Amino acid sequence: MSAGAVRVVLADDQPLVRAGLRVLMADTAEIEVVGEAGTGAEAVRLARDVRPDVVVMDIRMPGMDGIEATRLIKQNDGNGTGADAPRVLVLTTFDDDEYVYGALRAGASGFLVKDMALEDILAAIHVVAAGDGLIAPSVTRRLIAEFAARPEPVPPSRARPVAGVTDREREVLVLVGRGLSNGEIATELFITVATVKAHVARLFTKLDARDRVQLVILAYEMGLVAPQR
Repeated sequence: MSAGAVRVVLADDQPLVRAGLRVLMADTAEIEVVGEAGTGAEAVRLARDVRPDVVVMDIRMPGMDGIEATRLIKQNDGNGTGADAPRVLVLTTFDDDEYVYGALRAGASGFLVKDMALEDILAAIHVVAAGDGLIAPSVTRRLIAEFAARPEPVPPSRARPVAGVTDREREVLVLVGRGLSNGEIATELFITVATVKAHVARLFTKLDARDRVQLVILAYEMGLVAPQR
């Protein structure tokens, strides 16, 4: 196993799912499975004891579910901010839609679906391990649906001002909230991808956001983006 391999804990109550993922990941030198958990409580314990880079977390597990386990993992980093805690990548199925928002708010950096292609799963693990968040278009649609179900969403016209955020940064935040990639944002605003990345980096700092996933959530909570009905 490569010295620079991403260290992963697999948390799923189905042994066959864990075994399948473990076998697939064994074929790459860039990812090392350092532990497996069949319950949320076991995932929390392993995250504390093994200190992996990423926990691939199922949502529906007996006892403590993946949302609560994610929350505890992010809290158990010594300072309570989640900055030094393992990253959590949620593993879910399409019938788990109602849990997506809860998992992201608990501190997950993104999610996978169990029928994704192997190369997408491996890529997602690397993205999250590198400190970025990952929202697939399907996840963004689920997040939007969750906000759409809320009573009296705040329309963008009445969005509260964001202290310290420039007009251009606000434009970028809106487009991040709509699920656009950096390349798509650059095209939309007629600026370079490097400039978009700089704006996103400043938004992380100004809004105290840990990754792109949280920027999407903040864009909706601030009323900068309204769900389509």
